[in-house]
Amino acid sequence: MISPPLQRSMTVLNRDVFQNTLKLIAIRVPTQNIGKYMKLLSKELLNQPRMRNIIEDNDSTATKLMLLRLDTQTKELENVSEEVKDLIKTDGLDLIEHQVTVKYDYWNAEEILRAILPEELPVQSSYETIGHIAHMNLREEYLPYKNLIGEVILDKTKHIRTVVNKLDSIDTTFRFFKMEILAGENDMIAEMRESGCQFKFDFSKVYWNSRLHTEHERLVQLFKKEENICDVMAGVGPFAVPAAKKGCTVYANDLNPESYKWLCENIKLNKNKTCVPFNMDGRDFIRNSVDNLNQNRKEGTPFQTFHHYVMNLPATAIEFLDAFVGLFHGKETLITEPDIQLPMVHCHCFSRSEDPKADILERIYQVMGYKVDAETSSIHHVRSVAPNKDMYCASFRLTPEIVFANIKRKQVEVEDTCTKKPKAEEIDSAN
Repeated sequence: MISPPLQRSMTVLNRDVFQNTLKLIAIRVPTQNIGKYMKLLSKELLNQPRMRNIIEDNDSTATKLMLLRLDTQTKELENVSEEVKDLIKTDGLDLIEHQVTVKYDYWNAEEILRAILPEELPVQSSYETIGHIAHMNLREEYLPYKNLIGEVILDKTKHIRTVVNKLDSIDTTFRFFKMEILAGENDMIAEMRESGCQFKFDFSKVYWNSRLHTEHERLVQLFKKEENICDVMAGVGPFAVPAAKKGCTVYANDLNPESYKWLCENIKLNKNKTCVPFNMDGRDFIRNSVDNLNQNRKEGTPFQTFHHYVMNLPATAIEFLDAFVGLFHGKETLITEPDIQLPMVHCHCFSRSEDPKADILERIYQVMGYKVDAETSSIHHVRSVAPNKDMYCASFRLTPEIVFANIKRKQVEVEDTCTKKPKAEEIDSAN
């Protein structure tokens, strides 16, 4: 392999110093016989990534030059098989010395960074892509080289225009983190596609994780056309927007005003006529959800419930599960109609336990005061986020004893600021 020259002491990226001149041996062959010699000499050719084995002969248009392996340095053809030597001699092929200059553009990001970073540091060139933004999460030992790393990533990735580095842990209330720009434009408005939908948002003010696209698709695939979906912590809409595109009625909520703003934008971008956005506290949104869904129900028409509740706030979502207790109190006669099934809840969370299912189900019980059916519940592993820390999605069906519990509540009127329609918000009087 052709390696760039080592530049361990570099503090400011100087692209001009990354240059190697290779001294090669070439065989001059007639142009019409290129195919023949390519086959006969295939194992003896240069065969380097992103480099040609056959180049133009500046001295003649009737011939071309076939470049030999890097370890073939003289016309004596050391390391070349005797069979090939005999072929060259028998066919009267000329051998010439040829130089190739390899510059900065030849090497990829990992190769350049390996030449810059201290030998004891493994190359960290991985990042999450959000539209034109490369999002890095550099460990402390890489911070002295952060701008060098950012410049190299920017150079070596065509569609990247901005490279950022995470500065702190995620804000658990509004789900975003502080970041610094390492290289490129100060443009944090990302535009991208996922699950066949278009998304736009300010990455510096909302939460988005492209590594969750498989989880987004997994849950949306569980939803059936014309089902009612309640997305409690919707963010900018990675679950809600594809679900609405699928033909579901979606009520999507997020407490972060910026997330709500871009949720509304993404609903418009994707022409989602069945997705209704809200900007409320998640617990209040759950308690209010069924009344909101049936707000315009006419007498004699079937009472509606949500088929699925999605709670994608893994740091704290379990704490909101108490909002389901007594959710249908006073509606027993409506809910017991034969066509109505109690909702499924999909609650994302973290666990460090060796027995995550037992751990998560116990935590659900501690919050709700009621046990869910362990046999029919599923604890799906989403991804590993840190050593001994994994993200899961707990899916379980609400039970009658949970939703019909007698909890006293009071009603207050609130207004959904996107649709400008009055909404009935339920707040636990004990709060």
